Amino acid sequence: MQIKYIIVVLIFLFIGNASSNEETVTWNELRKLTWSDFKAAPDSNSDAVALTASGITFGYSLKTSGKRIIDFKYSVEAHFYPDKSWYVSEKGDSYILGHEQLHFDITELYVRKFRQQLERLVANQNIKQQMNQIHIAINDALDKTQKTYDAQTKHSINVDAQKYWQTYVAEELAKLDTYKSQ
Repeated sequence: MQIKYIIVVLIFLFIGNASSNEETVTWNELRKLTWSDFKAAPDSNSDAVALTASGITFGYSLKTSGKRIIDFKYSVEAHFYPDKSWYVSEKGDSYILGHEQLHFDITELYVRKFRQQLERLVANQNIKQQMNQIHIAINDALDKTQKTYDAQTKHSINVDAQKYWQTYVAEELAKLDTYKSQ
């Protein structure tokens, strides 16, 4: 019986395509974003004070025996993209930075949800399709949540909504602590 490994890497970036040598920051609970992480030029056509470009990177490998898939491994990470993130220095303060950090934390929340769902899967002939379906669903939910966060907080202007979201995201991250990025 011959056993071989097939490596498949799928990358979804919330913000588009990235080159392999593009700078990224991987989410870590001990490392918070600073304004020095935001390296892109501000968008002069935007009313926003800042923009956080973050997304989910996903890859997997399959172990086969003959034509049968007998095992799989995966990697899911939350990344921040400094070269696509920006802020208006005259308006950026610690409160706005906290709002932007929460965008990155929301990305980590969906990474944890993704890992939780992947952990429940069992190797089978449809595993690639199952993982890809979960991937699409997670990214759709992440996008919807990011938009809802900005809409409800009015991009951080609504202080009460901002406080609610900070508490909500912290509680949700704690519930999925088993799946946190290391």
